[in-house]
Amino acid sequence: MSAFTPFPADGYTARWDTWDGEHHEELTLRWENEAWTASGMVGREQIQYVVRLSAMWEIRQFLLFRDLEEPDLWLGTDGQGRWGEMNGAHRPELDGCTDLALNCTPFDHLVPARRHQPSVEAPTIVQVIEVDTETLGLTVGFRNYQRLSPSSLSVEHLGSTTEFAVDDYGLPLDIEGLFRRR
Repeated sequence: MSAFTPFPADGYTARWDTWDGEHHEELTLRWENEAWTASGMVGREQIQYVVRLSAMWEIRQFLLFRDLEEPDLWLGTDGQGRWGEMNGAHRPELDGCTDLALNCTPFDHLVPARRHQPSVEAPTIVQVIEVDTETLGLTVGFRNYQRLSPSSLSVEHLGSTTEFAVDDYGLPLDIEGLFRRR
């Protein structure tokens, strides 16, 4: 049983501001073709992302748009940790990763939280592809997710720990110093 409320079948939209209130983000989740599609517009970085997810919250495709109609970055996975570019080129250095890390958005934490269901007893270690939205560089990293309470999570990354409240769906509310939920 999921620790989070299922999203409505007709979709869901969440919005955040950067901590200083100068930039905005809008995330839309839609259920289509027996899977979820997450689309986000991030004002500060001036990017759009699309993540296609299985019904079990496994990433299948990731597209990143900056200033072109065609994606600047387009990755796909078989769901078993094997990654490649959509032109068919295998990216063996990314194999084993189950999630993506877009540090410019609070959506970054939803997929691991829903799929891995971290517990209070022990952290869940997640291998991620860290995406640099400016350079399109990809590196492999690890994050430790732990549930602090039914409505809060902790994420440890590169020796730093961030704690934040989540809504009933598992989406972050405010992440101090970074994002405020509208």
